[in-house]
Amino acid sequence: MKSLIDFDGAAVFAIPVLGGGVHEGMLIEGPQGWGEFSPAPGCDSEETARWLMAAMEPGTVGWPDPVRGRVPVAVAVPAVDPREAHEIVRSSGCLSADVQVAHSDSVSDDIARLEAVRDALGPDGVVRCDAGARWDISAAVTAIPLLDKAAGGLGYVERPCAAIDDIAQVRRRVDVRVAMRAAVGTSIAEAADLCILSAGPLGGVRRALRVAEMCGKPCIVTTTRVTSVGMAGELALAGVLGELDFACGLGTISALEGDVVRDGRSLMPVDGYLPVSPMPPGPDPAAVARFALTDQARIARWRDLLRAAQR
Repeated sequence: MKSLIDFDGAAVFAIPVLGGGVHEGMLIEGPQGWGEFSPAPGCDSEETARWLMAAMEPGTVGWPDPVRGRVPVAVAVPAVDPREAHEIVRSSGCLSADVQVAHSDSVSDDIARLEAVRDALGPDGVVRCDAGARWDISAAVTAIPLLDKAAGGLGYVERPCAAIDDIAQVRRRVDVRVAMRAAVGTSIAEAADLCILSAGPLGGVRRALRVAEMCGKPCIVTTTRVTSVGMAGELALAGVLGELDFACGLGTISALEGDVVRDGRSLMPVDGYLPVSPMPPGPDPAAVARFALTDQARIARWRDLLRAAQR
């Protein structure tokens, strides 16, 4: 372990994503352990700084003590054809599913995918939708009742629109609960029934916990794309919430073509659950070397981003 955080030696990784794309980030080593710094492209300077605070938290002050040892997880279902969606859910062992919708102009594609997911889960499973803020008000109000019927009842629909005022209008016009991601300095009181938390964008487990306490809504923990090092922080957040009535959207490691930890320590759900740990798993040197970013321009971009976040 190091007496100070090793910013200069932070490894830069790039892991291919199944279906296309790449997940890039940095591994930050502190005196007590590791964190992941992987803000998404387009994050403003304040959110980038919060990502760094989240990455520093486990290696310095650590996380609060959990109130539960494991958390239920929802399987992530991308915008795939119904047969593939059915197989993803059937093989996951999860009792809840987060299904991507609104990727095409035809709601019939989403209906068929949801019907397949319901069939795979059975009548007792929970189906949720994530529209990724791709609808306008009219499209959301039209689509949500159709998707609710196809799913045999939706647990909630996440991010129907981009603007908070639009989400509030949708909420007033549909019978399905609406979930919205928490953002620093933004109240969701009138816009959503449920609050979605992610430790990375909110600045770490402690800061996200304060957001949960202030929002006054039931909370679900989800994640942006992260490795198992970053996923451990989201699990720590789910483990410390006073109430956790929903499966968390943390079944995303399988979307990556690899991980920065050993296979046995990769945070893949087992029987629909993930364990809460006191600290992240340490990176595996061989895995870090395998996925090391080699493009010098992209490495320089990440070094510059890290310095800007430090400032």
